[in-house]
Amino acid sequence: MIVAVLGAVLAGALVAPALRGLVVRYAVPEGQPWCTRCPACDRELRGLPPTGRCPGCRERLGPGAGQVEAVTALAVAAALSAAHPADAALLLWAAGPGVVLGFTDARVRRLPYALSWTLAAGLALLLVALELADGSPGVLLRCLLVALAAAALFELPAWFGLMGPGDTVLALGLGALLGRYGWSAAFGGLFAAAVLAGLWSVGLAVAAVLRRRPVRGLDLPMGPFLLLGAAAAVLLQ
Repeated sequence: MIVAVLGAVLAGALVAPALRGLVVRYAVPEGQPWCTRCPACDRELRGLPPTGRCPGCRERLGPGAGQVEAVTALAVAAALSAAHPADAALLLWAAGPGVVLGFTDARVRRLPYALSWTLAAGLALLLVALELADGSPGVLLRCLLVALAAAALFELPAWFGLMGPGDTVLALGLGALLGRYGWSAAFGGLFAAAVLAGLWSVGLAVAAVLRRRPVRGLDLPMGPFLLLGAAAAVLLQ
């Protein structure tokens, strides 16, 4: 527990500024170039302070103060509390791009390939190394099958414009991760993501009714729910 707390504090202080900068960089509408400079003062953007403002002109950039830092700390604490070091390594890798993907999807409803493929490729390399070291090539086959099944599950609605291609890539990477723990864990992680998304959409609909606003089609970011569902499935093993 002490290691998890210390790791979370260090992550919030050292890693979160870079992750906040990446959120600002990638959280732009479809078709627009990545945001690498402050739109107000043209200062180059890299790591950003937890205030969520440009260090040069104090222009508001990206998520609110402390949000990225808090989520990063929680993600690292959860990863370090995993039962086995291998699980912690997998979750720690997923935490970096996962935090950026979650905030980016929540803000602009897109999951950039540069991030989703980084997460998927890193998980694949770690899984290959871990399972070959354990002498478990059969587990690798299951990881591959779960990854393909999860990607196919999200690719079908993407054909009809109900989801973006980034959701498919994210499902591919997280499916490979869940495959390490068995088909039941994979089903549980994906089911948890669907339940969380459903509860969120119901909450939005109820809020709209209470405010006497029309309830229209809800454009939900699926990325954060996929990440939460996968993390929960791994931590509950």
